[in-house]
Amino acid sequence: MTRRALLLSSLALLLAGCPSPNGSAADGDAAASGDGAGDAKEASAGLLDPEAAAQTAPDTFVVRFETTKGTVRAEFQRAWAPKGADRIYSLVKAGYYDGCRFFRVLNSPRPFMAQFGINGDPAVNAVWSGAMISDDEVKQSNTRGMVTFAMGGPDTRTTQLFINYADNRNLDGMGFSPVGKVIEGMEVVDAFYGGYGEGAPRGPGPDQGRIQGEGNAYLDQAFPKLDAIKTATVE
Repeated sequence: MTRRALLLSSLALLLAGCPSPNGSAADGDAAASGDGAGDAKEASAGLLDPEAAAQTAPDTFVVRFETTKGTVRAEFQRAWAPKGADRIYSLVKAGYYDGCRFFRVLNSPRPFMAQFGINGDPAVNAVWSGAMISDDEVKQSNTRGMVTFAMGGPDTRTTQLFINYADNRNLDGMGFSPVGKVIEGMEVVDAFYGGYGEGAPRGPGPDQGRIQGEGNAYLDQAFPKLDAIKTATVE
């Protein structure tokens, strides 16, 4: 197999579910001022408006993911990937990842990655299908525990992320730029349910197009064992 064929094959295997014209994931922004009700209202508005959602991230920030298996904390470095860091910060502040499922967990027979970031609400997914950000230079390697945007080619990052289970350094040359790393709870990530395997059409797992179009209702009915993010907050 030629080098080009290998690269294309790896891209297809890694991110069968990055942005598509029919929907991707979602994004948002929650203002920090006002009472709780006001914050929730602004967050909801941000989820349906990519421009309103955009924020500039601090140089370093930690996101606490409360999942169905336990707590995972990830530290993000803006210097590693500024565009990616800004997007993640905005999404978390909006509450976008709350309720998101780990829909593509490939941990056997070869540990690979755990992917998440399609919103449970189809209306939110529809808004973000075209809200792509340009690539960041690859400054870190896709080693175990690194958090990286999923993508379907150059300049196609939206909201989907994956956590590397293994040292996937081959992804570095394909343009996959790590944005952060798990600093606590990697054993929780290791425990995410991966019994459904690769997603459709390559395997029996969840169909990303249907997740985008039907949201968590589809996953709850057809793939009830998937683990989920209960809440994601910036510490």
